[in-house]
Amino acid sequence: MFLNIDLNSDVAIYTQMKQQIIEGIARKELAPGAPLPSVRSLASDLGINLHTVNKAYQQLKQEGFILIHRQKGVVVHPEGVTPADSVYKELLHEQLRPLMAEAICRQMTEDDIQQLVRLTYNTIHSAGEE
Repeated sequence: MFLNIDLNSDVAIYTQMKQQIIEGIARKELAPGAPLPSVRSLASDLGINLHTVNKAYQQLKQEGFILIHRQKGVVVHPEGVTPADSVYKELLHEQLRPLMAEAICRQMTEDDIQQLVRLTYNTIHSAGEE
């Protein structure tokens, strides 16, 4: 697994890690049951605080993307990620709302937004098909 952390980004490092691991799962680069580096190992490799890695892993665990075993270490959830339910869809709706509002303020049309959503989806989804 390759993580590209931008230390100068406005996005918190643990958030960058979470987003890239989730995208790795979506792209099928990280299969169910695939091992991830230990907190200590990943922190050392990236040159960041181990609490930052631990925070990303704990959130990924809570959201059902990974499992943390005392003996086996950190793995992508072997049963895969839980499909979207009504609670998840409502959360997604709330997260999209400010992004859509900003896009509308910036004079993007519905077609512009749909085209961008389709491009983003296809970029991630098609990478997993290769």
